[in-house]
Amino acid sequence: MNDLSTIRGVILDLDGTLLDSMPLWHEIDLQFLGENGIVPPDNISDIVGKMSINEWAEYFIREFSMPFTTEYVIRRIEEMAAAAYRDTIPLKPHVTAFLDLLDARGLPYGIATATYKSSAAAALRRLGLDGRMRFVLTGEDVPGGKSCPDIYLQAAALLGTAPGETLVVEDALHCVETARAAGFLTAGVYDAAVLPGEWQRMQEICTVTGEDLREIMEKL
Repeated sequence: MNDLSTIRGVILDLDGTLLDSMPLWHEIDLQFLGENGIVPPDNISDIVGKMSINEWAEYFIREFSMPFTTEYVIRRIEEMAAAAYRDTIPLKPHVTAFLDLLDARGLPYGIATATYKSSAAAALRRLGLDGRMRFVLTGEDVPGGKSCPDIYLQAAALLGTAPGETLVVEDALHCVETARAAGFLTAGVYDAAVLPGEWQRMQEICTVTGEDLREIMEKL
């Protein structure tokens, strides 16, 4: 698309876009509720997947009448995710080549993620990507989740770019909807956790889409 010629910076999602971590979060939902004697609905991950960390914790407490504070739920789930981010979660295909292309074109980039700062830092450090990012913004830095454009606007400010010249790379429909409404260019990358109807909608509204980052690279 011609719009892609205006790109001066790139905002990268982490989970499902750079990291193959979405199956972990489904398991953590089940494990956390299970350890508290709760049988969750089958679609629990779809329900909480669009929420910020705080919203997620508050939803669990409210919906399942848990006798916990929001802070306890946030920290407990962080503990459950920590080992996988530190030790095992792999990169999605073609991540290194994609970053190499951005470097070759002189395009600055950083991460905007809803995950925990400690988890993001541990995974990026293990995978040798921490030094490549201009910044790593998380929901702990910018509350509100990705249904609100604030995290993308702050990321663009750190890049020194306007929304219309900044590409947001995401794997979730609600994220690209938010970024698109705020004036950003959007790249939708397929992840197995994306529902078929949502992937179809992403293909309709994104500036560019691809089954993986290699396809995005070919269209830049």
